[in-house]
Amino acid sequence: MDINLSQQDLEFRTEVREFLSSNAYKNGEDYNAWRMGWFAKAREKGGWDVPKWPTEFGGPGWTPTQHYIWEQETAEIGTPFDLPFGLGMLAPVLMNYGSKEQQDRFLPDIRDRKVNWCQGYSEPGAGSDLANLKTKAELTDDGKHYIVNGTKIWTTLAHIADWIFCLTRTSDTGKKQEGITFLLFPMKQEGVEVKPIITLGGSHTVNMVHFTDVKVPVENRVGEQDKGWTYAKGLLQHERTGLAGISRSIVALEKLKEQATSVKRGNGTLMDDPAFRTKVAELEVDLMAVEFTELRSLAAAAGGGEPGPESSILKLKGTEIQQRIQKLTVEAGGIFSAAWGAMPVGPHFARGGMSGYLSSRAYTIYGGASEVQKDVVAKNVLGIKKSTK
Repeated sequence: MDINLSQQDLEFRTEVREFLSSNAYKNGEDYNAWRMGWFAKAREKGGWDVPKWPTEFGGPGWTPTQHYIWEQETAEIGTPFDLPFGLGMLAPVLMNYGSKEQQDRFLPDIRDRKVNWCQGYSEPGAGSDLANLKTKAELTDDGKHYIVNGTKIWTTLAHIADWIFCLTRTSDTGKKQEGITFLLFPMKQEGVEVKPIITLGGSHTVNMVHFTDVKVPVENRVGEQDKGWTYAKGLLQHERTGLAGISRSIVALEKLKEQATSVKRGNGTLMDDPAFRTKVAELEVDLMAVEFTELRSLAAAAGGGEPGPESSILKLKGTEIQQRIQKLTVEAGGIFSAAWGAMPVGPHFARGGMSGYLSSRAYTIYGGASEVQKDVVAKNVLGIKKSTK
């Protein structure tokens, strides 16, 4: 695989760097005003505000290499806060399976960051085994509405979401992957109850959501009734690729090395310690391997392909690497990492390192647990079938 950048790609990288640098956040600015102004300027660049969208929906039409460059550069200089649920997850589903009316209704507000979405997938009895979901959607006698009853769990940012895209059970016959319907409906309506779940790291990002006789117009169904599993799988492949966070891990690992250099060990620093250096080196090698897997995935996308089982490889290894970086950050902080909930002591990164480590425990669970990704890889990459015995 040729990974050398062409002259055109080098010019694109320079253009990206100039844009990010000239529009970077300045201390003291009104963040929300800067954020919306940033997206407006990115849109003027020709769809840079929605880099992964195709040209027919206003995206920039970048090559896979240009996408790779964008991910690398924005990992170095962060872009404004953006929720992934509408832009990166629901939007591709609407583009591929939604009606023209749904695309015209929802995509503009998603692009303008006017509506926050959340994802109604996991349930108390259907997490890794998502197809086991029980939330029911029953069609009314006049065929105009669905009545939704059930519970979703680990629903990220449901407490600030305006709308939810939700998997519901519309039939109990046949295989459990059948009879699932993909619905869209507002969160702020009668019958929707959101209860917070405080995570191990002490933050409120996820929730339990109860639905009681929630009324959903039939025109808010995406695609056909009982065919939602097909759409859900496509969404998960986009989600898993994004969760791998390869470019962010490259930046985080460099930051970890810098932090370790500031920690004194004997006559040198922690980075001079052979055992610690070995762990960092192993991480670098594994991260490089995952990066090349991502490049292969991008090369396949150049031919018009959609994310496939390689998205499970990226999610599996990418999230494990993120956890290992967090673990080494705690190790670099030493005993001072244990004081993360109190006044900060020791190295400046120790408190945040422990908080990041605790939060990272979920990385290999959400978006499809690692065990599920291994099953996908075994079946679709290695060709290993489940035993019938």
